[in-house]
Amino acid sequence: MKQFILEIFAWWHKQTLGTRLFTALKGVKVGEDEFGNVYYKGKKDGRRWVIYNGPAEASAIPPGWHGWMHHRTDVAPSEVAYQAREWEKPH
Repeated sequence: MKQFILEIFAWWHKQTLGTRLFTALKGVKVGEDEFGNVYYKGKKDGRRWVIYNGPAEASAIPPGWHGWMHHRTDVAPSEVAYQAREWEKPH
């Protein structure tokens, strides 16, 4: 019940009810990072989005997923053995 109320009123925490419905209808799960953030891709249009594990903090996305989210690569880090470069710092 608490999660349902948070989805209606607390848009800054995880996902809203509208995002849950949109994801269920139009999204395909691509992967999950070490922080528990879940990444989705649109079934038809290729749109990409993330559902954060906790407060919505864009800087909490790891470098590999950041590149995928911004269409710099078409291959998600969950599909290949992604290794961060030495100059890429963790969150």
